[in-house]
Amino acid sequence: MKRYNLISILFIAFFGVVTMTAQSTVQKRADQLFYKFAYAKAIPEYEKMVTGKNSVHAYQRLAECYLMLRDFEKALPYFKRFINEPETPTNYYFKYAMALKSSGQEKEAVQWLKRYRKFHKNDARVKQFLKDGNLASVVFNSRERYEVEPVHFNTRYSEFGSFVHDGQLYFSSSRKEVASEDIYGWNNESWLDVFHVTEGSTMDVPRKFQGEINSKFHESSLVFSTDYKNDTIVYFTRNSYFQNKESFFTKKKEDKNIEKLNNLKIYKGEKVDGVWKVTRNLKTNADHYSTGHPTVNTDRTLLYFASDRPGGYGGTDIYYCKIHPRGGVGLPVNAGPIINTPGNEMFPYINNEGQLFFSSDGHVGFGQLDVFAAISDEDGNIKDVINLGKPLNSEKDDFGYYAMDNGVDGYVSSNRKGGKGSDDIYKFKFIPSLMLEGTVTDAINLQPLDSVAISLFDQNTGELVQKTMTNDQGKYEMFVNRGQNYLIEAVRKTHPHKHVYFSTQTVQRVTKTVVQNIELEPVMDVKVLAGLNKIYFDFNKSNIRPDAARELDKVVKLMSETYPEMVIKLESHTDPVGSHNYNDKLSERRAKSTYEYLIANGIPRHRIISYKGFGKRKLINDCNGLEDCNQDQLELNRRTEFPVVQLNNNYLAKSK
Repeated sequence: MKRYNLISILFIAFFGVVTMTAQSTVQKRADQLFYKFAYAKAIPEYEKMVTGKNSVHAYQRLAECYLMLRDFEKALPYFKRFINEPETPTNYYFKYAMALKSSGQEKEAVQWLKRYRKFHKNDARVKQFLKDGNLASVVFNSRERYEVEPVHFNTRYSEFGSFVHDGQLYFSSSRKEVASEDIYGWNNESWLDVFHVTEGSTMDVPRKFQGEINSKFHESSLVFSTDYKNDTIVYFTRNSYFQNKESFFTKKKEDKNIEKLNNLKIYKGEKVDGVWKVTRNLKTNADHYSTGHPTVNTDRTLLYFASDRPGGYGGTDIYYCKIHPRGGVGLPVNAGPIINTPGNEMFPYINNEGQLFFSSDGHVGFGQLDVFAAISDEDGNIKDVINLGKPLNSEKDDFGYYAMDNGVDGYVSSNRKGGKGSDDIYKFKFIPSLMLEGTVTDAINLQPLDSVAISLFDQNTGELVQKTMTNDQGKYEMFVNRGQNYLIEAVRKTHPHKHVYFSTQTVQRVTKTVVQNIELEPVMDVKVLAGLNKIYFDFNKSNIRPDAARELDKVVKLMSETYPEMVIKLESHTDPVGSHNYNDKLSERRAKSTYEYLIANGIPRHRIISYKGFGKRKLINDCNGLEDCNQDQLELNRRTEFPVVQLNNNYLAKSK
C-alpha cells in the first residue's frame, strides 16, 4: 500500500512538473507572438493558458490582443475577468476605458478613466485619448521600449537597409572602396552597392557582395529567399538598367551623364555555377515609374514592394504580388487605404510571423519617415497600423526596419542627428515590459501571506504609482519602469507596515522580470493574529460557551499550525458586579477552564506558561456596577486575553 501511495505521489508530482513546463512553453510562445505584433496568432496560445496558474496573465493579454485588433466586444469579457481584482496593474484601467468607449459605453469609460487618473495624474494620454481617440497608437506598449545604438561600420557616407542571412548582415552603402570610383552627382557620393559584414561583430570589416549584383548603378534592399527548387535566390533594387541597356525613360545629357536616372526596378539574382548572376527583370517593373524595396514572406508566397505607379493613394504605396509555385510573380495588388496614405509608404518588411512593417510620412509620426507595424486579424485582414514609437523612430527619416526571428533584436536605418553619415544603420533591441513580482511571507513561519496591500511609490517624488494585493499564494505583480527608484509599502492587519526600497536602475535590458520578496514580522497579539472576537462568559459562570469554543478553536489553530512554537499566557477578567474576593475566584475558574480547553484540544502544557484571574481589577470601560451599566457593557468586561510571550525562540515579546 505504501509503495502504491509513493508511486501515486511521484506520478502526480511528475504530472505537475510536465504541466507547468507545458504552460511555460505555451506562455513563451504566446508572449513572443505578442511582441511580434502577431496578435491573431497569439490569441489561441493564450486561450490554452486560461485554466493554468498564469490565467490572469492570459486574460490580460487576450484583452489586449482583441483591443489591438479593434474587436472591442471580444476584448471586454476578458477585461471583466481581471479588471476588478485588487492585484490588477492600474495601467489596464486605461486600456479598459478605451475598449468601453470604442464599444459605445461612454459613461463606463469615463468612470475607468477617472479611476486610472487617480494613480497616473501626469499621464497626458488621458487628454490625448479624449481628444482624438486614436486607439492603437495611444495604447501600444506604453511600457515597452526599444534601445538603439549605431553599428560600428557606419561611415560618413550612406549606409541603410539590413537583411541577415547565414550569419551575414547585408546592407547598402555609398562608401568608396577605391579613389577612382564614379561619383553620383545628386549627393556627391559613390553609387550604392550591396555590402555584407558578420552579424553581431563589432570589428568585422564590410565586404562587397560578389557577383553581378553590384554594377555601376545603384543597388539596394537586397533580400534572400528560395525558389521552387528550394535553391537560394535574392531580390534587390536597381536603377532602371538591365543587361547594359538603359531605360527609354532615362534622360541623357550630351555628355551621357546618367545622374538623373531616378526610376527603380526589382531584379532577381541566382547562383549559376557558384557565381551570383542577375537572371530576371520582374514583370512588376515599368520604365515610367519606380518599383523597389522588395521583401518576401517566409513561405515564399508573397512579394511586397513600394511603387509610385499610377492608381495609388499618394506618392509611393505598398503593393504585393503572389508568387506562384514555379516562381512567377502575379499582378500587383495595392495594400489598401489602412496602410497607404496620400504621403509616402515604402521599405516594407515581412517578419517570420507574416507581420508587415513599413515606413511612412503619411501616418501620424514623430518626424518625417517613421516605422509602423500593420495589425492583421486571423484572416490576414489589416485592421490598423501602429507607430513603433521613440527611440526607434525620431524627428528625421527612419526606415529599412528588419527584425531577427527572436522578435527582440533587429536593425533600422535613420538620418537622425548624431549619426556619422547621411544615413546610418542602428541596431535595436526590443525591451519588453518589466514586471515586478514577489512573494510576501511571514518572517516567523515563512508561510505566504494573502491580502497584503502592496503600494508602489516613486522615491524621488513620493507619488503613488500603483497598488495591488497579494493572492492566496502570497504573490503580487505589477509593471514598473526601468531606470527608476521605488519604495514598496506592504500592509496587513496582522503584520506591521514594512517599507522596502528597490531600484531598476541597473536592470539589464534583456531582463523581463525583477523579483522583490518581502518578509513581514507578525504583531505580538493573539487576538489580531487569530482574528478573534472577544471570548465571553455568562454571568456568574466559568463554563465555555459554544461561541467561546469557536473562538478558542481559532487559538488552537493559530498555535498548532501557524506558529507551532508560540508561547502564551492566559488572563481572565470579570465584570464589576460583586466583591473582589468573589470575582478573583470566578476569573481564576474561567482562566482554568480556558486553559483546560486548549490543552484538551492539543496545545502542549509548556506552551501556556500561566493562567491567572484578575477579577474586576482591569475593566475596559467605565462600567462600575448594575446601577450605571446595561447588560452589554457588563459583558464586555467578562473576557479572556492571551498575552504572547514568544512566537519562536528567536522572537520574544518585549518585557513591559
